[in-house]
Amino acid sequence: MNILVIGGTKFLGRHLVEAAMKQGHKVTLFNRGNNRDVFPELEQITGDRQHDIQVLEGSNWDAVIDTCGYHPQTVRKSVRTLAKKTNHYAFISTGSVYANFLNEDNVDEQSTTLMLNYETIASINEGEEIAAEAYGHLKYHCEQVVYEEMKGRALIIRPGLIVGPYDPTDRFTYWAKRLAEGREILAPGRKDRKIQFIDVRDLADWTIGMVEKQANGVYNVVGPAEKLTMETFIEEGKAVFNNKTDVTWVAESFLHKHEVAPWIELPLWIPETYSPMEGIKPAHGDIGICNKKAIEAGLTFRSFHETLKDTHDWFIEERGELSAAQLTDEKEQEVLKKWLQAASV
Repeated sequence: MNILVIGGTKFLGRHLVEAAMKQGHKVTLFNRGNNRDVFPELEQITGDRQHDIQVLEGSNWDAVIDTCGYHPQTVRKSVRTLAKKTNHYAFISTGSVYANFLNEDNVDEQSTTLMLNYETIASINEGEEIAAEAYGHLKYHCEQVVYEEMKGRALIIRPGLIVGPYDPTDRFTYWAKRLAEGREILAPGRKDRKIQFIDVRDLADWTIGMVEKQANGVYNVVGPAEKLTMETFIEEGKAVFNNKTDVTWVAESFLHKHEVAPWIELPLWIPETYSPMEGIKPAHGDIGICNKKAIEAGLTFRSFHETLKDTHDWFIEERGELSAAQLTDEKEQEVLKKWLQAASV
């Protein structure tokens, strides 16, 4: 196949290109040219999709994979330009389109999504930094644009947290690094709280397979196949690195009190409903997105042990330091000390 990838050099895009090339497909990249050294052997068309999409009008592709669209107006420009240039359009969306995925388990593809009215969408300028509160809403409306313009030739992929080598966010890399270190580990909240993520390589392989089949429809793409709790993740993660250090579980109310930021400082921790007056209110059941449809369509998972080890190896070889999500060593030790003091009173 002749595949156009919008993006293609940073994280998911990079792995999608590698997966496509592994299957013998011809790949062309369209992006701003910031990482031209990643795939120097490939044809790379330089441009900003917001302003330069017309540079794609002279070519045709069997399929397009859009890794980075987040504003409906920009996505409409892209899809409208490419609708007559391709047979198939795969759009990488997000599980954040769902209104209740943080508070309900088994949220499927028909579950309630976040939406904005036209006036609100129009008030958000193309190219400006999108607030986290609007991200899921805008992604859903991007999906609708792809549906409208492609008319039965669209694959909408809603991944959960994407993890693995080359992740720029450090949201999983933090734990790969932390679980390998020989000192007391701070663990957040309830031990049996369910967590979900998808190895970027599993997502990429499955996506290319679906593109090869010209598959249509909406799919939640998240792992693992079976329930994974934070306790199991930490304990088995320690075993991957033969780490014998202690794990101290700290209550969410205490973490809130000491201003530990969920997700940003402690990745994978999404707090249960919290009120300073009433403390933590246990959620009903697990949280999570249902991946049954994607599994039935061929989605498979490597073990999270492999994901942890490979992420750690990449981090050590190519990064060495966290630059985004992390609880600093100093703050972790301070919180652990205060937790121990409070427990001894």
